[in-house]
Amino acid sequence: MTARIGVVTFPGSLDDRDAARAVRIAGGQPVPLWHGDADLHGVAAVILPGGFSYGDYLRCGAIARFSPVMTAIVDGARAGLPVLGICNGFQILCESHLLPGALIRNGGLRFTCLDQRLRVHDTSTAWTSSYATDQEIVIPVKNGEGRYVGDSERLYGEGLVVASYVGVNPNGSVGDIAGIRNEAGNVVGLMPHPEHAIDALTGPSTDGLGFFTSVLSALVAA
Repeated sequence: MTARIGVVTFPGSLDDRDAARAVRIAGGQPVPLWHGDADLHGVAAVILPGGFSYGDYLRCGAIARFSPVMTAIVDGARAGLPVLGICNGFQILCESHLLPGALIRNGGLRFTCLDQRLRVHDTSTAWTSSYATDQEIVIPVKNGEGRYVGDSERLYGEGLVVASYVGVNPNGSVGDIAGIRNEAGNVVGLMPHPEHAIDALTGPSTDGLGFFTSVLSALVAA
């Protein structure tokens, strides 16, 4: 049976359809989840896509964390449900306290959009097993509040950094951090956009596809 992967749509989501397409190309079945619905409809994993949930009022992700669907996702994540937060989704995971730290305005106070080289540090998570340790990949980054702040020394020391920026640090994130995970490895937050690097025709590479094939492999192995 094809794995059912939920993709949440909040008011202001921009990349939900792209995330659903990535799931489909990877071989999964994308299942749309509405922000106001507390039922996850039996999905085996969840993706929180990029965008501007609830218009980014107050802080990015600050209102989304209180949506009915996030209540179910937080409960599921604490029970082992694989969850990937991309860009705004990463912000929501931090606001929901599923991941440590916070995302704030870029160091240069400007929106950044470019094809970014990353180094994958941790391949033990539900979302990164398709990569090799220290593999370098290229996927787009596009954010105005993508500057990660947190205890980078602890995160690196405990192996919780999933990916880091190579070369240019596009937003001033501490320790060049581009993505982190929780201790269990089922929840990952990533500022760059792997869903925009799954097709050589439309992206800078196909390097992002591994995030989506990884979770499908993890679900088969579970």
